[in-house]
Amino acid sequence: MSNPLLKKFDTPFGTVPFEQIRPDHFLPALKDSISEAKEEIEDLINDEELPSFENTIIRLEEIGKNVSLISSIFFNLNSAETNDEIQKIAQKFSPLITEYHNDILLEKRIFDKVKAVHDQKGQLELNQEEKTLLEKTYKAFVRNGALLDDQQKQRLREIDKELSNSSLKFGEHVLKATNSYELVIKDENDLKGLPEAVIEQAFETAHQKGKENCWIFTLDYPSYIPFVTYADNRSLREEITKAAGKKAFDSNNLNNEELVKKIVNLRLERANLLGYESHADFILEERMAKSADNVNEFLNELREKAMPAGIKDAEEVKNYASKLDGIGDLQRWDWAYYAEKLKKEKFNIDDEMLKPYFQLEKVLDGIFEVASKLYDIEFVKNSNIPVYHTDVTAYEVNNTQGEHIAVFYADFFPREGKRNGAWMTSYKGQYVKQDVEHRPHVSIVCNFTKPTNTKPSLLTFNEVTTLFHEFGHALHGMLAKGTFESLTGTSVFWDFVELPSQILENWAYEKECLDIFAKHFENDDDLPHELIEKIKETASFMEGYQTIRQLSFGLLDMKWHSITKPFEGSVAEFEDEALSPTQLMPKIEGTNMSCSFSHIFQGGYSAGYYSYKWAEVLDADAFEHFKERGIFDKETADKFKRHILEAGGKEHPMELYKKFRGKEPNPDALLKRAGLIK
Repeated sequence: MSNPLLKKFDTPFGTVPFEQIRPDHFLPALKDSISEAKEEIEDLINDEELPSFENTIIRLEEIGKNVSLISSIFFNLNSAETNDEIQKIAQKFSPLITEYHNDILLEKRIFDKVKAVHDQKGQLELNQEEKTLLEKTYKAFVRNGALLDDQQKQRLREIDKELSNSSLKFGEHVLKATNSYELVIKDENDLKGLPEAVIEQAFETAHQKGKENCWIFTLDYPSYIPFVTYADNRSLREEITKAAGKKAFDSNNLNNEELVKKIVNLRLERANLLGYESHADFILEERMAKSADNVNEFLNELREKAMPAGIKDAEEVKNYASKLDGIGDLQRWDWAYYAEKLKKEKFNIDDEMLKPYFQLEKVLDGIFEVASKLYDIEFVKNSNIPVYHTDVTAYEVNNTQGEHIAVFYADFFPREGKRNGAWMTSYKGQYVKQDVEHRPHVSIVCNFTKPTNTKPSLLTFNEVTTLFHEFGHALHGMLAKGTFESLTGTSVFWDFVELPSQILENWAYEKECLDIFAKHFENDDDLPHELIEKIKETASFMEGYQTIRQLSFGLLDMKWHSITKPFEGSVAEFEDEALSPTQLMPKIEGTNMSCSFSHIFQGGYSAGYYSYKWAEVLDADAFEHFKERGIFDKETADKFKRHILEAGGKEHPMELYKKFRGKEPNPDALLKRAGLIK
């Protein structure tokens, strides 16, 4: 069988030939690539030369490039365009990857060579990037069991295999639970309060699902969020909110409670095997925050400062709902609805007023222009680059001298094979091998409202900032400039990786930036100046409540991953205890966050969800620097590009940050921006 994954890609820039790849290509290609990598490993083991940086560390860095490429293609499709066949393959694919990595990291003969090089690091003439690679390689072996005895190594292999399968199953359950719910509305009166575009989209959703003369709302964010924000029918808001809260927590075959327990207990056992008291201790050793104590102190200090504002926000919405509609028992399904009405009354602005000015295509072109102004790069649509779905658009990225910088994929609309949320990902990183530079291929995946028969895709302002956020990650990947792929692009400490994404959100609030792309989709009128001022005014609206909500996720994550004994109790009770210090609204009985918390149980954010807030401190402080000089100041942008975006993980992030800013970040910048201190 001819397998396109095992051939050199004969496509523009060596991009993935998606249209040639079938699901049944993946396992054979992976097995073949692993066999090839193992031969290279054997050559390394049998090399009789004394271990050196070149013949050991660099060689390890370069082994298995095909395995990495095939894995990235497969797992990206499993997130953005999956189906039952791909999910079945994943149950075999994922353990093979885990076993392959363990075969390397638990092989004593390889570790002995790595250790020999590490032991002589003081005598080696290495540059900063090479020193970081040596340290990272050595730690990768130690932190993955190289110092364990044979029995412990065998148990570690078993744990990693179980974790791999359990995380996949967790994500499958969440996706299936999301797709299985439909709110079918047949009475037009039940649509009162909803914007016309939302109603039209719900009608089209029903048509796509083969149902006529009705409207269907789902748990996909572009459907769910507008419904709970605008629908006047309180009982239907309650129904869909409860459905969202019960995802993978209902008493059926998609329930994730046992998987939550299994995952946290396996992570604890793994950490204990490696000599750590908890999974959080293991993870945070390789983070800017350094320890669970530091993270908890950081989160709780922010919570104490934000809680008075959070309580005040909650009381304000409760009083408003009582005054407006006599609601005496404000519930979670009421929050977005009354907060949005209050915002409109206070500031005379709401999402529906702004959406006509945020046509997706114009916002994207605007972001491209922002990137051009800051970093001298240009985006050119290229229909010859293969894509994995008709919704996806591919671009070639060049600098202003015409040199190729990257390939960029944009995938914006929800569908059944795509998980909820928004993320940036990479198909191929940047690196240099034998003096040839390989440039990156990156993608952003979102779930925005689709265009309808009468309107283009119009974004809420929150979706605009989401697009800026993910594009910030993409810039981090696209502008990478280093030698070793494991240190370039977004290969940085997890609590530093959100800085490039979160700082870019700041531009979306600035008139100088909004003037570039905020044009009415019908007549191309500029977004009025008074609306821009109102966007800035409302930036801190309900910020106390939103800060507490975000901190609650971080505290829940830390609670799960700070356990020091196997967990056997109730997932619901454990969560309630973790969230009690941040409760501003009554809990909805029968709902649970943990069972659908994909970031920490499927993604890479275990003991790391705090990093969003951690990076907000960095981004608020960093953007102050831009504001002092001008948001498009070239000198400041060049410094940010050189020390943050291009530098990747070649040096400790705090050192890189100080090179950009000239000092460590000041946490007060975040609190001031959020309006939590004066």
